[in-house]
Amino acid sequence: MQTRNKFLDDMSQLMTNAMGVAQGAKDEADTAMRSMVDRWLADRDFVTREEFDAVRAMAQKAREENEALKVRLAALEAASK
Repeated sequence: MQTRNKFLDDMSQLMTNAMGVAQGAKDEADTAMRSMVDRWLADRDFVTREEFDAVRAMAQKAREENEALKVRLAALEAASK
């Protein structure tokens, strides 16, 4: 028959609670660090990957439209001669 040791039960509970507190502190530190990095990047006018990709897509579309207009203009100039 195994007897329960109150001291070991209390120590086990204390360690479990300490791990929970440590995990909470880690999560809070991660959130604070991420927020600080976001503010630092915003202060330096850096853009996010999503913003960069959106502008790149707009530039690609503008280049394609420009090429189409060049072809159309060349066709109109050739037809007018």
